[in-house]
Amino acid sequence: AGAETVKRAVQLDLASRFQESLVCYQEGIDLLLQVVKATTDEAKKHRYRQKISEYMTRAEDIKKHIEKEKQDGKYHKQIRIEENATGFGYEKLFSEYLTEIVSEVWVEDPYIRQAHQASRYLLYNFLRFCEMLVKGPCKVKTINLLTSHDEGGGRSQQMTALEEIKQSLHNYGVTLNIDFSSSIHDREIRFNNGWMIKIGRGLDYFKKPQGRFSIGYCDFDLRPCHETTVDVFHTKHTKKM
Repeated sequence: AGAETVKRAVQLDLASRFQESLVCYQEGIDLLLQVVKATTDEAKKHRYRQKISEYMTRAEDIKKHIEKEKQDGKYHKQIRIEENATGFGYEKLFSEYLTEIVSEVWVEDPYIRQAHQASRYLLYNFLRFCEMLVKGPCKVKTINLLTSHDEGGGRSQQMTALEEIKQSLHNYGVTLNIDFSSSIHDREIRFNNGWMIKIGRGLDYFKKPQGRFSIGYCDFDLRPCHETTVDVFHTKHTKKM
């Protein structure tokens, strides 16, 4: 298993998929270290240790390369969420980037509203996202939302829901600024530590639950997803709306 994992790491490395290769190198090194502990043949141990040393050196080089990309504003990671995949709740997707210095968040999503495509869950998705921010470990003080107005009779419900979310966040010391645009199309989330996440479907990449009492209704990690792509960037300066 260790050999197969580092083989995959090398393949990803050669393909310049450095973030994925780093994970495979780290996993492969851990597996090979377990093999060394279980091996009594000193010659084999020596060969394994040589290989482990080589892989560790390469992993450190990749770490430095990734860090430099972040500093230069050139970092890019892509995550592919397959149709019906589970395990992609908001904490899973965003927690890596929500460091303690995050104090302000920008959300651009045209469909944080009630009636789009007959969905009843888009405003709840935004609420769940806000709950994740409140839980930390980041110290978010301001959330800026740019979305579009709901159509027809849904506008009143949309405004009522957003105002309720705004008041609830205020009780936790978080300010929600809400702006509307009739021409917004892009979906992206930005943190003031330089991370930017673009999701093809925005926050609405979860499928409708089968029922109010079905597994996955409350726990988004267990909710099947629509197929979508997540692009993660790091920039030196995060623009403001």
